[in-house]
Amino acid sequence: MHIAQIGTGHVGRPTAYTIMCAGLTDAITVCDTKPGLSSAFAEELRHVTASLGLDVEINACEKDEEVTGADVILISAGEPRTPGVKMSRRDLAIQNGEIVKNITETTRGRNRGAKYIVITNPVDAMAMVCKKYSKAEFVISTGTNLESLRFLFKLAKTLRVPVSKVKGWVGGEHGENAIILWSTTRVNGIPTVEYTKPRSMVLKKADLESYVKSISKFIIDNIGSTEYGPAASFRDIVKAIVRNTNDVLSVATPMEFEGLPEPVFVSVPVQLGRSIGSSLYSVLFDEEKKGIAEAARAIHHTYQTAVEAIS
Repeated sequence: MHIAQIGTGHVGRPTAYTIMCAGLTDAITVCDTKPGLSSAFAEELRHVTASLGLDVEINACEKDEEVTGADVILISAGEPRTPGVKMSRRDLAIQNGEIVKNITETTRGRNRGAKYIVITNPVDAMAMVCKKYSKAEFVISTGTNLESLRFLFKLAKTLRVPVSKVKGWVGGEHGENAIILWSTTRVNGIPTVEYTKPRSMVLKKADLESYVKSISKFIIDNIGSTEYGPAASFRDIVKAIVRNTNDVLSVATPMEFEGLPEPVFVSVPVQLGRSIGSSLYSVLFDEEKKGIAEAARAIHHTYQTAVEAIS
């Protein structure tokens, strides 16, 4: 399995490292346009292989056209949000749309059948850009899988239970229109409301939602970027694909909505393996479905803004 990581900044490096350490690849290509960056990073990865006894071929390049024969391509190249500045992921749409467009147009002919995983923000709209210009059969965005991990941690802490005992997902948009899908949430296998009621526990859902949506800004303002949480989330996605686990993950895949002219990449928990399986959309509460549709409209608007500027 050959995995390519395009973009080796604060997110791309820990992502590639985590994927390699998990034993998910026989060959990895790291690519970045900054002179020397990918080559230096590749050297570090090679030192790690010696520590872990991993027989992994590691390649480095500075041009997208040098990425060849990859089975999975992760795109994290692009401009990040600026620490200390109030800005939305959507504010990056045009400049990052151009970057994603160029990457997908360049790589599609040299990586036949490759599966694209888009990480670059605004990630859901950028996955639509990738789909448009790559024409690849398999394109997903990492969606709200990271929000789901953040939610599970906070829910477990709030209920004072081990994080291994909680289950549930966040859907919608990676960002402002993320929605906690309470219909999917379980504690020790029991629906959350049934778990909390006999224990006279009151969940402040607004506080949980605020944490999920705001914690990334806190991390970015104090560290400079989110790194290890995203890397773990993206490793889980790659693992599901490479090992064909059909794990249920909240990634963004194309869905059709009334009033929108084309399928929109929006997050709903879905079985993920070598192909995209069935989703949990049908079991969601009606209010959650409305929230998903609202997120889809916002994502499509961001996508249109990007495409109109870069076409």
